[in-house]
Amino acid sequence: MEKLKIVGGNKLSGSISCSGAKNAALPMLAATILSDQPITFKNLPYLQDITTMFEILGSMGADITLNESMDFIISTSKLHDFEARYELVKTMRASILVLGSLVARYGFARIALPGGCAIGTRPVDFHLDALEKLGAKIDLKNGYIEATAKKLIGCEINFPGVSVTGTENIMMAAVLANGQTILRNVAKEPEVEDLANFLNSMGAKVNGAGTDEIIIDGVEELKGTKFSIPADRIEAGTYLIAAAVTGGDVTISNVQAPRMNNILDKLKLSGASINIGDNYIQLIMEQDFISPVDITTAPFPGFPTDMQAQFTVLNALSNGSSVVTENVFENRFMHVQELNRMGCDITVKGSNAFIKGVDSINGAPVMATDLRASASLILAGLCAKGETIVDRIYHIDRGYERIEEKLSYLGADITRLPH
Repeated sequence: MEKLKIVGGNKLSGSISCSGAKNAALPMLAATILSDQPITFKNLPYLQDITTMFEILGSMGADITLNESMDFIISTSKLHDFEARYELVKTMRASILVLGSLVARYGFARIALPGGCAIGTRPVDFHLDALEKLGAKIDLKNGYIEATAKKLIGCEINFPGVSVTGTENIMMAAVLANGQTILRNVAKEPEVEDLANFLNSMGAKVNGAGTDEIIIDGVEELKGTKFSIPADRIEAGTYLIAAAVTGGDVTISNVQAPRMNNILDKLKLSGASINIGDNYIQLIMEQDFISPVDITTAPFPGFPTDMQAQFTVLNALSNGSSVVTENVFENRFMHVQELNRMGCDITVKGSNAFIKGVDSINGAPVMATDLRASASLILAGLCAKGETIVDRIYHIDRGYERIEEKLSYLGADITRLPH
């Protein structure tokens, strides 16, 4: 199993480009099922989760090619198998996203109950209940979801809780349904807006994405399109924190700063200077200490749960006490035990992490437990004394494109160790 070796103590400086957003790309890849015409993607990140989605689509009969411009072209005109098998789905919960598209276009889907990061329950009930309201028949058999429908019929759906993938799945199902579908209590994440823009570029009629209510008028068919994947706000935020904890000066290009206001505001409170341009963000850590910042995660436009672990590290190195509250997922403090082994002072009680800042931490062998936890361990290693070895880095490869290359370019001493 590959590992990352980090020797801490280097201030990061320089400029890197932000990759395309995994959480925007995955639902769009699932939505290619909705059209029988080729779809071209620019700025698609090279990540394990993207590869997994390619494998799922490929196993169904999709044709995936790479052109000379490094754009991916996907054609689902010859799908012959409408099943997402357990051996693929178990590694990535977002596999469930093919469910809505398959039922909408082909009237049948067989999807293994999903796996992915072990950070608490993420109920698929929201997806299944909403599909039933659209007219699908749902059966759970031998660990698989089987959904059938002659034709989905538009209706009004009130989600009992906010779910990003639930919102996205039902958006994709509803674009080919008969009549109008109104979705309420929906996720407002930028990636939901991105999916709506993508679907509309294919000829869908989706309005209201980014608000509490999405209205979808069903159409007969969707056409092919060319689409560029927007920047990954979580990747950008992670590298900005890397600059902050090392006292550095880093510029991230190819970013959309308005999507990151909730992250940037907290970084400013920690003592960082932030400069924003048309498509870049620069962070300079001018003060020689980090101010503690209380964090409470919430669905967008609240503070993103996917940045919680990274800010836990920032606070652990601050000059005071702070509280990090996790309201989106239970069981998302598994990185704390590893951080404490490096010398952090963090106590978890329920959904709160009580953090006392320490002057310094020491390198140690640590083990990643999920995608964002692995990022937090790398951040800690960058500013720890001595050597840190991060094990199970297949988690990091699910969501960060060439992280050791980008950090090395900024001056970090980080090496990928072979099996």
